[in-house]
Amino acid sequence: MTKTTGAILALVTGTAVGTILGILYAPDTGINTRDRLTFRLDKTKEKLEDLLNELMKGKDMPPSTARTEGQKVINDAKEKAERLLNDVEDIIGQIKGKK
Repeated sequence: MTKTTGAILALVTGTAVGTILGILYAPDTGINTRDRLTFRLDKTKEKLEDLLNELMKGKDMPPSTARTEGQKVINDAKEKAERLLNDVEDIIGQIKGKK
C-alpha cells in the first residue's frame, strides 16, 4: 500500500472513530446524538465513496509492470475502503432503527 493511500485510509478511519466516540460521550439527548452521528457517518460514507471512485479511475491506464504492482495496492485499499463503507452503512442502519 502506498503512503498516500494508507494515509487517506488512516485519516478516514480515525475521523470516523473519533467522531463516533466523541458524539457517544457528549452530553446531549439521544435523538440529537443519533442525528448528528448519522449526519457525520453520511459524510464519512461520501468520502469513502469518493476514495473508491478515485481508486477505480486508475483502471483505464495501459498495462505495465508498475501498473500491475500498483493495481495490487489499489485492490487492497479498495477492499479496506469497501469494508469501512459497509461498517458505516451498518452503523447508520442501527442508528436509524433506534429512532
